[in-house]
Formats: sequence, structure tokens, C-alpha cells
Amino acid sequence: MDPGADELMNQSIRLTGEEAMLAFATQAAPVFRNGGVIFLEGTLGAGKTTLSRGLIQALGHPGAVRSPTYTLVEEYRLPDITVCHFDLYRLGDPEELEYIGIRDYFGDDRLSLIEWPQRGTGMLPTADLLITIDDDVQSRILSWTGQTERGREWCRQLDVLSTEQSV
Repeated sequence: MDPGADELMNQSIRLTGEEAMLAFATQAAPVFRNGGVIFLEGTLGAGKTTLSRGLIQALGHPGAVRSPTYTLVEEYRLPDITVCHFDLYRLGDPEELEYIGIRDYFGDDRLSLIEWPQRGTGMLPTADLLITIDDDVQSRILSWTGQTERGREWCRQLDVLSTEQSV
């Protein structure tokens, strides 16, 4: 890894309000149009589902985006990509992911958004990108870290967006 890669691997932006989160998702969505795996971490209510909803709608889903809290996964077959939105909050044991055929949800033609990924440890692939959402009372701080070459490229693109966006 080149010395400049470290500074690209962990960037952040402060967003105030749901509209700002959705606007950022709309701007960021094209970055992920070729698929990959994104882990979304943060406390309950931090905005993981809001960010996911914004990304899914910006990638072409015209309707409501359901939270997969009880179903574990919702799949959205869009014109250019399939998005798999996971919420593992209620997962009792990572082995349960085998019963839903977890391996079938990953591939180059899919974008997988995984909330609460730590609950699926050992059963999930390496994330290309880790997005952490910190609740800072009046705003949210989104930080991202590239964990693969694809993820580092996404970081470069997200960094450009974060410096252009004033929220």
C-alpha cells in the first residue's frame, strides 16, 4: 500500500438532519453502482437505515424501502444493479445466516448494505467499505474506511463528495 493510501482510508463528513443524510446518499450512490459490500455501524437510531434507504432510492428504487429488521434481508432488483439490504440486529447466532443462503447474496453484480455486521462475524465476506455513523446530538458524523482496493477507490470518490458538500 502506498503512503498516501492511509489518508484516503478514513474520511468523514458531518451531516445535520435527515435531508442532509439523504442528499449525501443521493450524491454517493453512483460511487457504488458496480456493486460490493458495505458494512454500516452505529448505535440504534444513528441513521444506518436512513442512509441505506437513500442509497437504494438513488440507485433507482421508486418505492418505499422497508427495514429488514425482522426479515434480515430485503432484495431490490434495480435496472442496473441488485441491492441487498441486511439488518442483522435481531440475529441470534451468525450460523443462522446459513439458513437464508447468505452466500447467494454476494457477487460482483450486487451491492450489499449490511447493518450490524458484527452480529454476522465469521459468516460475512470482508467489507469493501466500513461506514460508521456517530450520533453527535444535533448531527451525525459519517466516517468511512476502505478495506479493499475497491473500498479505497470508493474512499477517494467519497472524499471528493465530502469536500464539495456543505451540510
